[in-house]
Amino acid sequence: MSVTQGHPRRWLILGVICLAQLTVLLDNTVLNVAIPSLTRELHAATSDIQWMINAYSLVQSGLLLTAGSAADRYGRKKMLITGLALFGTGSLVAGLADSTGRLIAARAGMGIGGALLMTTTLAVAMQIFAPEEQPKAIGIWSAVNALGFAGGPLIGGFVLDHFWWGAIFLINIPVAVLGLVAVAVLVPESKNPRGDRPDVLGALLSTIGMASLVYAIISGPGHGWTSGRVLVAAAVALAGLSAFAWWESRVDEPMLDLHFFRDRRFTGAVAGAVLITFGMGGALFLLTQHLQFVLGYGPLEAGLRTAPLALTVVALNFTGISAKWSARLGTPVSIALGMVLMSAGLVVIAEVDTGGYAGTLLGLLLIGAGCAVANPAMAHAIMSAIPPERAGVGAGVNGTLAEFGNGLGVAVLGAVLSSSVASGQSLSAGLGSGQLVGAVAVLLGGFVAAGLLRRAERVSA
Repeated sequence: MSVTQGHPRRWLILGVICLAQLTVLLDNTVLNVAIPSLTRELHAATSDIQWMINAYSLVQSGLLLTAGSAADRYGRKKMLITGLALFGTGSLVAGLADSTGRLIAARAGMGIGGALLMTTTLAVAMQIFAPEEQPKAIGIWSAVNALGFAGGPLIGGFVLDHFWWGAIFLINIPVAVLGLVAVAVLVPESKNPRGDRPDVLGALLSTIGMASLVYAIISGPGHGWTSGRVLVAAAVALAGLSAFAWWESRVDEPMLDLHFFRDRRFTGAVAGAVLITFGMGGALFLLTQHLQFVLGYGPLEAGLRTAPLALTVVALNFTGISAKWSARLGTPVSIALGMVLMSAGLVVIAEVDTGGYAGTLLGLLLIGAGCAVANPAMAHAIMSAIPPERAGVGAGVNGTLAEFGNGLGVAVLGAVLSSSVASGQSLSAGLGSGQLVGAVAVLLGGFVAAGLLRRAERVSA
């Protein structure tokens, strides 16, 4: 394979790995639609429902760095096949589950497969494309993320209207089988030629630390931020991640080389990504409530009305328009412009909407345009700041930031909403306050990232 030309079947391979990625992303949101059916047919308690949802996200977020490191060491194709096999098997067990315990266990198994798929798909994309084509490839990969966000509730609603709840998992199986065959035939193997020794303690500490952190974040709103379980989880997270950082700075072959953080490109992209996903994750969580509780739409109708955001991202990224803008403007300006557009969209939804859908639609289009420009540029900045042989770890960092930022955004902006309503504001005003906090975070994240990346470019020049 020529480094300058990329793999001869790179676009077909990208389609295959994006299909695998889409399946994982759909599963992040599709279960929310099935909650009433699961409550009724499996006699699931509220705590059972929470664990059905959280088992997947906790395992996936905890294993992202470890999965990326394993892909670099043992081979990204091998880990991609393993992830598809685990995800497909977990989907089969989940679809046929006859108890809440079995469904929770199946979801945890799917989370392992999901972590492998989330990291290897982006790492493979970086390996098969020449540097000048990577921004467009990552743009398409990012557009698939947007499709997953919008498509989960729609597909879940359609399936539940025609079949029983288990079908939302069984539809993953043919996709997983097709992906397995296509990956085996098409995707070239790639891995770190040095073959570093596995960092077992680093993997264990990162998994415990990240899973505990995400658990504390998602438990805070429901159980109280000062409750025993949240404080214990936060303490375990702090201890685990501190020990992880200490160990990684001393081991000869670390899973995550902390020297990466000396690169202003990497540091800028990381700081910006956390703030951006914080603002967007929380604001989009509030948007679904705005559509249902303020504008009065049902779940499926609300899902349909969020589609313009995803369609805008898909249109701009699949046509290559956003990649052309990024190439012309440069990464720092692209990220800043995207964040301004996204922030403006959140402000429009919070302030311009007067009870109809028109203001929300305008806001969604602005957010979609901003996502299409900024998110691929941010992901490319993270991946290009890491040596190619560590692409899996880079993808793990990217995925971990997204999980952390989204979870924190939902928790914090949800708390803003609760406190606003408790202080006497209407639900609509409280949702607007949350959207404005999200807009400030997005704007701040964009300028932080753009400033650090601009400084890095000047130093390297």
